[in-house]
Amino acid sequence: MVTAAADGSKDGFALAKEASASGPVALVVDGKQKDLSSVPPRGTEVQIVTTTDDLGREIMRHSTAHVLAQAVLRLYPGAKYSIGPPIEDGFYYDFDVEKPFTPEDLEKIEAEMRKILKENQRFERVVVGRDEALKFFADQPYKVEIIEGVDAEITFYRNVAPGGEVAFTDLCRGPHVPGTSRLKAFKLLRTAGAYWRGDETKPMLQRIYGTAWESKDALEAYLHRLEEAEKRDHRKLGRELELFSWPEEVGPGLALWHPNGGIVRKTLEDLSRQMHIDRGYEGVYTPHLGKSTLWETSGHLGFYRESMFPAMEFEGSEYFAKPMNCPFHVLIFRSRTRSYRELPLRLSELGTVYRYERSGTLHGLLRARGLTQDDSHIFCRPDQVVDEIVGCIDFFRDLYATVGLGPDSVRFSTRPGKSVGSDAQWAGAESAIPEALEKAGLTFEVDAGDGAFYGPKIDIDVRDAIGRSWQLATIQVDFQMPERFGLEYIDDKGERIQPVMIHRALFGSIERFIGVLVEHFAGAFPTWLAPIQAVLIPIADRHEDYARKVAADLGALGVRVKVDDSDNTMGAKIRHQQMQKVPYMLIVGDDEEEKGTVSVRPRTGDEKRGVPAGDFARALADEIETRALDLSY
Repeated sequence: MVTAAADGSKDGFALAKEASASGPVALVVDGKQKDLSSVPPRGTEVQIVTTTDDLGREIMRHSTAHVLAQAVLRLYPGAKYSIGPPIEDGFYYDFDVEKPFTPEDLEKIEAEMRKILKENQRFERVVVGRDEALKFFADQPYKVEIIEGVDAEITFYRNVAPGGEVAFTDLCRGPHVPGTSRLKAFKLLRTAGAYWRGDETKPMLQRIYGTAWESKDALEAYLHRLEEAEKRDHRKLGRELELFSWPEEVGPGLALWHPNGGIVRKTLEDLSRQMHIDRGYEGVYTPHLGKSTLWETSGHLGFYRESMFPAMEFEGSEYFAKPMNCPFHVLIFRSRTRSYRELPLRLSELGTVYRYERSGTLHGLLRARGLTQDDSHIFCRPDQVVDEIVGCIDFFRDLYATVGLGPDSVRFSTRPGKSVGSDAQWAGAESAIPEALEKAGLTFEVDAGDGAFYGPKIDIDVRDAIGRSWQLATIQVDFQMPERFGLEYIDDKGERIQPVMIHRALFGSIERFIGVLVEHFAGAFPTWLAPIQAVLIPIADRHEDYARKVAADLGALGVRVKVDDSDNTMGAKIRHQQMQKVPYMLIVGDDEEEKGTVSVRPRTGDEKRGVPAGDFARALADEIETRALDLSY
């Protein structure tokens, strides 16, 4: 953004010209978004938003969504239109139409949108009264429902043709780009069904997704990333590599882990468990169900019930599948009197939880209904909070370094509107987090109002191999749950003091973390994490005994190895193992058996012949032990 000085007489166009701002689309005046046509009062703080700013792209995408709706109504006059917000890297608009859109329909709509862009219609903001708004949209039930729920100023945005004709009107807060000619590069991507307002009891609408960028080059780069992301889709690779599946009989959002996926998962879980032990955590196990009284005390029934599975009733009590592990860990702390000398007490569990995510939001392992968290809760004295958060951040760095990922961005989320606890408690929690982040050497952004209902939190994002950002690890400071459950410890003066509780999940969930890793590595895991680390391929049947001997020697060193003794040709075997993304293929024939060698064909790089089998075994064992990210051969 470019800063400008407001004198009370110039609109955003003039201010942008004076500031030599390239590609201006809107203004931010004293923190509020405004159209370029607005005139900021003298003395206000003004920033000019351009197409290369994140906010500029968001405004541009929102404007493109309006053009999409206009095009649909031109082509399908009876259509009802609902909402069309910008989203990450794009936009969508939801419509109520007689039949679902087809790929051919999208082509026609996109062509109509390009006509609108060439018409250079300007976006015009109009303030209207509630009655006028309801009258205008009388034949649009979704707009009427929105208007009836609005308790603020109602504004329309009109698309006005150069001759002054109003070509399209939408209910919107804005701002928007000055005119449709500013929308340089866009593409409609796909359609999907979407319930109105995400409610399965409401009508199913047709959603059209699209993307828009500041230039054709930026659009092409994004479309290339989409192609790459499709190749890396963990659901597709999960089937091909036999990692996991989602049979209809099990139910949506609940994965089955196949042996290959089980190896990847166990390897990561074993690493996590050992790292927790090394850092002073104590392992616990808790049940999958809990009485309603537990969730009432914790606050989950009051603040989180919509994301919990329905209650199960038996023996006169209601039970809920646990959405969180934390209340059980609280009860373990409360099971006896605690001394200040025991603190910090760090309890850790790989605990499976169940959350009733809406079916439309489910996405393989990335958004699931059954998920296992590397969940830990630290009970500590108030003076220990900062150092414990720093310890969690250091733990995160060490854990993620094993897969070559590190913090890309960090968000500090503050008190939400719906929360529990006193102002003093929240102030204490919200002061500890920035201090810990600064002490850990992390820069961060403040995400106001996005904390948990019981306390502020840190969310850590990582960036994968094709540049996508993923939110995984979270650290939360909680003064509320210890109070709700009456937790205490005895301090050095014999007084009873309430501890502070830190919630912490570094993987976030095992499922989501592995889903991200599959896409990050495109299924080609580093050797230490690969389900099968080496495959022996005998050239002929007579070489199978030697292949099994080499495999046994590798297995004795802890290598996950197998012999491909199938009836396929050697070429077919090699192609299959390449498709399975096995790190190393070891080809053995007469020459190798005679000399005690192997021909090493790595997943990447050239084949190396005549490698002493013992030398390769030791090098491979070292590669695995050090968790190297690249192949050593």
